[in-house]
Amino acid sequence: MPINEIVFYAFSLVMLAAAVAVISVRNSVYAALSLVLTFFSAAAIWMLLEAEFLAIVLVVVYVGAVMVLFLFVVMMLDIKVEPLKEGFIRYLPAGLLVAGLMAAELLVVLWSKSRFEAAAFPIPAASPEGYSNTKAVGEWLFTNYLLAFEVAGVILLVAIIAAVALTLRHRTGGHRQNPSLQVRVRPDERVRLVKMKPEPRQGS
Repeated sequence: MPINEIVFYAFSLVMLAAAVAVISVRNSVYAALSLVLTFFSAAAIWMLLEAEFLAIVLVVVYVGAVMVLFLFVVMMLDIKVEPLKEGFIRYLPAGLLVAGLMAAELLVVLWSKSRFEAAAFPIPAASPEGYSNTKAVGEWLFTNYLLAFEVAGVILLVAIIAAVALTLRHRTGGHRQNPSLQVRVRPDERVRLVKMKPEPRQGS
């Protein structure tokens, strides 16, 4: 068996085990860390497929940003696990049905590979020397899909502005800091010295 197939099956098994751990472990922090391991395994598989741009984006965006935010929220909030487990049992038949359909699709693909290997899994042509998948994706984005790329950028900019505007709105009952008042504060306004008489020792 070639080394590429060994690495592929190894990362695939790790990814499947981590994905099962995401929905089966009791601790929410461990579930988030298992999802990070799933993303890393998927990125390694994409590297084997010579899709290094997608692998780098998956690690930088999802593992480096989204999952860090998830871990921060999970550790800061007191999440009740019992209601989540009840919902897991409630939707277990639907999940088993979807898993069975996906397994059937994989079996059909493997069966077609054994019968029509050349047609179902064509071997792509070898990339020329100096070929870069990231460069190819950039050329396609800024030539054929330039308008869609700019529209997506504008939508993200509007989303950022809306998030900032919603955060800065004045709400009743909220506690807000005033840096100018904090700078002008005096020690006697924050610290109060209290003199107390010494208490006699017990038994004296």
